[in-house]
Amino acid sequence: MRHAKLLALSLAALAAASPLAAQRGDPTMTVTGSGKLPDGWMLRFDPTRGGAPAPPMNAVSFETMGSGFHVKSGPAAIYYNTKDMGSGQFQITATFKQSKSMQHEAFGVFIGGANLQDSTQSYIYMVIKPFDGTVRIARRNSNGRPTDIVAENAAAPEAAINRDSPTDGSATNTLLIHVAKDTVHFAINGKVVKAIAKSALGGSTDGQAGLRINHNMDLHIDGYAVKKG
Repeated sequence: MRHAKLLALSLAALAAASPLAAQRGDPTMTVTGSGKLPDGWMLRFDPTRGGAPAPPMNAVSFETMGSGFHVKSGPAAIYYNTKDMGSGQFQITATFKQSKSMQHEAFGVFIGGANLQDSTQSYIYMVIKPFDGTVRIARRNSNGRPTDIVAENAAAPEAAINRDSPTDGSATNTLLIHVAKDTVHFAINGKVVKAIAKSALGGSTDGQAGLRINHNMDLHIDGYAVKKG
């Protein structure tokens, strides 16, 4: 009885000490950032579990580098510039460069963002994993778990994704979401991998656009743009 009680206490202590690890299935690496973002940019960390406080800003590093940005995480988050609002027909694109494998973690772009700093946050996103060639399209409508629109499927990897190099794990992928009149096109490296009716997305495509970066990332981002048409 005493051993069972000690085991229960130990498991509870581990869960309390590692809410982010429990949330994502593996430990979140420690990053020491500046605590600041480039002018106009904001971030929203993924919700923590068990009432744990949000991570501090310096748990990630997101900085201007050359013609683009470089991000190291830390906890998973979305990043967005408040000027990048999309409405009607528009597109968002970004090129993600990794110098080593990001393993089973994903990154990508989002549209339709609203109320991003409170519990009613919502957005629609596409992320990829060059490690296994999977793509996921989903929407978040609250602090709960996102809802899949297109679930990732490792058994049927997407050929358009540039996979991790077998020598050093590097890869470069350009992602694009194009919102047309009635349809949203999700493209990877110039190939439309999914065309989905707006009515099937479960939420508005109008709103904030930006980047979604899972935890334990080390990425350079070039060609980021949100524009009409």
